[in-house]
Amino acid sequence: MILERPNVINLRKLQAQLGGLKNRPDIDQLSKMIKMFQLYQAGQKEISTKLENLDSEFQVNYDYNPIHHMESRMKDVQSLLQKAERKGYELTVESIEKNIYDIAGIRVITNYVDDIYKIEKMLTKQSDVTLLRRKDYVKHPKVSGYRSLHIVVKVPVFQAEGPIDVPVEIQIRTVGMDMWASLEHKLRYKTNVDKKLVDQYGDQLQGYADELEKIERGMQDIHQNLI
Repeated sequence: MILERPNVINLRKLQAQLGGLKNRPDIDQLSKMIKMFQLYQAGQKEISTKLENLDSEFQVNYDYNPIHHMESRMKDVQSLLQKAERKGYELTVESIEKNIYDIAGIRVITNYVDDIYKIEKMLTKQSDVTLLRRKDYVKHPKVSGYRSLHIVVKVPVFQAEGPIDVPVEIQIRTVGMDMWASLEHKLRYKTNVDKKLVDQYGDQLQGYADELEKIERGMQDIHQNLI
């Protein structure tokens, strides 16, 4: 199941949104960025289709779907430029393509921990998919307790003038990890809660992350004994 979150952009709306930027790109750069955005969206769709096909193949061969669901998202141009400005990059297509890898993103939610690595292996062994970056926060969680596998791959997108390699960020984590991450993100970034409460609940969530990991491993063992 794919949950699409498309962002439709046009120059007039984009210019109005970027009024707060110190170094606002000119019309020519904005036009290039819209074309880049569309290209990256095509790359995202290529990877999404591959993942859907792999999940279907797994169902046929093993009567089991490792993917619980997927969510696709594109970083909107406003947030993209704000991130580039915050990190000190030039607000040009060339600079953004060189330095920012999460323009197109897919979150893959799995049923069990082992499914995370099955999906990564099946995807990255395809001949037209190249692994660019990898951060394993499952085996090496963040201090907060956050767990997820982050990979960036590149995939060719075929255009009228030939194929262009496009990077796509993929976050792969279990249902439990995703539930935890959503709550932790809300606690730290989406509320105006007193800092003392943020610290208190943050400590609780850190403990819950370890408990969830044990529970998910146990449930995975039961699942494997039943197949």
